[in-house]
Amino acid sequence: MSEQQRTNTSIQDQGGSPANMPGFGGPRGPMANLGKPKVRAKDLGGTIRKLWRYLAVHKWMLILVLFMVVVNVAMGLLGPYVLGLAVDNLVYEEGDGLMRLIICLGGIYAGLSLSAFLQNYWMIGISQKTVYTMRKDLFRRLHLLPIDYFVKRRHGELMSRITNDIDNVSQTLNSSFIQIFSSVLTFAGMLVLMAALSPLLTLVTLLIVPLMLLGMRWITSRTGRLFKEQQRHLGELNGYVEETVSGQRIVKLFSQEKRVIEEFMEKNRRLRDASYWAQVYSGFIPKLMNVLNNASFAIIAAIGGWLTLRGVISVGTILVFAEYARQFTRPLNDLANQFNTLLSAVAGAERVFEVMEEEPEFEDHEDHEDPREKVHPQTAQLQTVRGEIRFENVSFSYDGDEGEKLDTLQGIDLHVKPGETMALVGPTGAGKTTITSLLARFYDPQQGRILIDGLDITTIARNELRRLMGFVLQDTFLFTGTIRENIRYGRLDASDEEVERAAKLANAHSFIIQLPQGYDTVLTQDAADISQGQRQLLAIARAILADPAILILDEATSSIDTITEIKIQEALYRLMQGRTSIVVAHRLNTIQNADQIVVLHQGRIIERGTHQSLLAKKGYYHDLYQSQFTSEAM
Repeated sequence: MSEQQRTNTSIQDQGGSPANMPGFGGPRGPMANLGKPKVRAKDLGGTIRKLWRYLAVHKWMLILVLFMVVVNVAMGLLGPYVLGLAVDNLVYEEGDGLMRLIICLGGIYAGLSLSAFLQNYWMIGISQKTVYTMRKDLFRRLHLLPIDYFVKRRHGELMSRITNDIDNVSQTLNSSFIQIFSSVLTFAGMLVLMAALSPLLTLVTLLIVPLMLLGMRWITSRTGRLFKEQQRHLGELNGYVEETVSGQRIVKLFSQEKRVIEEFMEKNRRLRDASYWAQVYSGFIPKLMNVLNNASFAIIAAIGGWLTLRGVISVGTILVFAEYARQFTRPLNDLANQFNTLLSAVAGAERVFEVMEEEPEFEDHEDHEDPREKVHPQTAQLQTVRGEIRFENVSFSYDGDEGEKLDTLQGIDLHVKPGETMALVGPTGAGKTTITSLLARFYDPQQGRILIDGLDITTIARNELRRLMGFVLQDTFLFTGTIRENIRYGRLDASDEEVERAAKLANAHSFIIQLPQGYDTVLTQDAADISQGQRQLLAIARAILADPAILILDEATSSIDTITEIKIQEALYRLMQGRTSIVVAHRLNTIQNADQIVVLHQGRIIERGTHQSLLAKKGYYHDLYQSQFTSEAM
């Protein structure tokens, strides 16, 4: 696998998980989760314990919430009971207590509303504070992980953990946590009250439950397959939309609009058909519940009326039973829905904790609290770094997809004196960029060592090490923000005058002042409103502002027109003055003045020397230079 293949990510990888993209979604509502494939955590208990560590911070508020849930359930169960007493009082003409019962009933329903408001209000606060802390910890952990972690994982999948998975946890804490607890209490309390009022009517009501479970099982056995098919088509459609929107320029350049629209319509039609039948079958569930509830009500009314005529129970008891029977299946439905949602949220939380538990790169990060992670005392020597670089018998292999080692560098020995410029040349995949990555400690070699000013870089804090280096890469990355802010990224405490001085040295000032807002011009995503060459000049200005002791240029002038290349070369010449520089180049005419040129092939050094000495050898470098010179002349 080449270095380019390792660093490139596909269009598909840049987006979120298709099935979770905003704007597209499955069914909503109380029956949305029934019949859908369950997403379960691998370690349910362990994930819940980790989640509890975040919730435990708010344990007293949680106790209040649970107390309000108990109050709410008690009020909800007490309301129909008091209503039955009032009816009995009215029917049997015991009117003295009717007004007290009505006032009591008003107080119960007021308490029901207040407890519902308080439990939701407090739980929303707890959930938002919890996911705020989780999101902060996750984002911080991402910035402590090594580059290799991001290379091996899809960017969209990581984005999904920060957004979709944590949002899933938030929504579940807001609703499912309370709903599950409330449903269990409601079902148990309702069953106890019904049994106390009339064991016979309770038994009649319970006879409906097996019919309900059999009906739900018959329906969900079909909706499960249909929802899986719907999610598959939804994922295909979302992926296709993401791909075509990202590649809109290519679609228009090759006039493929008609074909793209036709393919979208076909995928959309398949999603429509799958969703139609999934919704039809899932729609049977509430209809089944209504039929069973109505049947239960009719049976209770008939048997209850018969018992009332014989003086076994009162009219109010029938009313209470009818109300309880009407609500009897609701807790079961809620439990079925919310339990699946809870399992899905725990699975999302597990994905979040997997990232948090990854081994960090910055063992010596200044904010890290692990007492084992301390900056090496010799780091102080780097305050006056000279910039001497040595690679001593360095070998390195990437980890392949199946765990095998992919050899990239073998036995590399290099020596760059302070202030010298060393150029690395060779075909794609020869190991040029890997050398610069090892120097920056994005990776550590499996063999050998790398030294700066005689100090092994593994003894230097990584953040301190990288502060010594300035990077100008082939693919310049600029953030959404002003040009001034993007240049200042090299040194955040730089003044406006220092930013402009760096831009002038980088030959960027002239084009910046021609922009509508000058240095305050806001760059859009990927800086698409300025040219590639202008982006490179801004990157050079950023590096100049950082004032690094060691400069790394990785294909900094590739894909640039001749005039812009001259400007970039002038800026780079100023930047390289007095600094140790390592230049990765494909254009050999840009490195003719390098102090030494190292030729790499298949991870090994095959030639080294100055431009003239290598040409005189008439070896690999000579052939490479001649072929490039001939192609440029043509």
